[in-house]
Amino acid sequence: MFNYDKSALKGHVLELIRLAATYLPDDVVDALRIARDSEVEGSPAKNVFGMILSNIDMAKNDSTPICQDTGTNIYYIYLPEGTPTRPIMAIIKDATEEAVELSYLRPNAVDSLTGKNSGNNVGEGQPYFHFEEWDKDEIEIKLMLKGGGCENVSTQYKLPDTKLGAGRDMDGVYKVIVDAVDEAQGLGCAPGILGIGIGGDRMTSYGESKKQLFRKMTDTNPNEVLAAMEVRLKDDLNKLGVGPMGFGGNTTILGVKIGTLHRLPASFFVSISYMCWAYRRHALILSSKGEVVYD
Repeated sequence: MFNYDKSALKGHVLELIRLAATYLPDDVVDALRIARDSEVEGSPAKNVFGMILSNIDMAKNDSTPICQDTGTNIYYIYLPEGTPTRPIMAIIKDATEEAVELSYLRPNAVDSLTGKNSGNNVGEGQPYFHFEEWDKDEIEIKLMLKGGGCENVSTQYKLPDTKLGAGRDMDGVYKVIVDAVDEAQGLGCAPGILGIGIGGDRMTSYGESKKQLFRKMTDTNPNEVLAAMEVRLKDDLNKLGVGPMGFGGNTTILGVKIGTLHRLPASFFVSISYMCWAYRRHALILSSKGEVVYD
């Protein structure tokens, strides 16, 4: 069994939360800088990117949240075989409560029946946990903070879609993704990053779309068909002219990440998880020796 110091792990998770809330990953910042440099000098889009990048720097330097909506805390956790999950869930919940006290997170967990805020970002389904076992002798904890604005423009389509003329093929998939971004019109704090899940049922399709958002901006899909689709969609979506925050410009989408699942013959779902420019995700890796690396 994998052994670890529970008190130390809580501290490591607290630091992971701080990083996720206040320090945008380098690959995301690089993508935003490239986007800024592609805009016309003096244009609204160029100015918006300047403000976005300034905000990122201030948040990092002051260790304050990048956005006032610190979002849903989504954890993907990979464990050596046989490692119990409940103690890790308890540790993360304790760290989450402390992160609220330190103002790394805003109290975001609201009871859907009563409307009462728990006050500590912990509640039913909050944070969200997804566990998987693997063969490595280490624990990896990935965290993504997904704000409500970008979640509100996330959506799901069922193919065929006669209104869009979208059939049950990759051309149909392409059409519904373009429609989703066009409908958003900058809402969800563009420029966005798209996580796409093709196939599965309604739930697993959405889950796959969120899982795709843990990928690096600079990676290449190992599936050649999906890799080509990711490039095509990014290029074509940026021709919509929506631009950052809907002000127009050359960059509406920073990246597209696509995954697929097997599906029932009767169903063909395409799920689109839209992530805002505040693409907050980090990870920690805990070795069997107690060594920690943050990514």
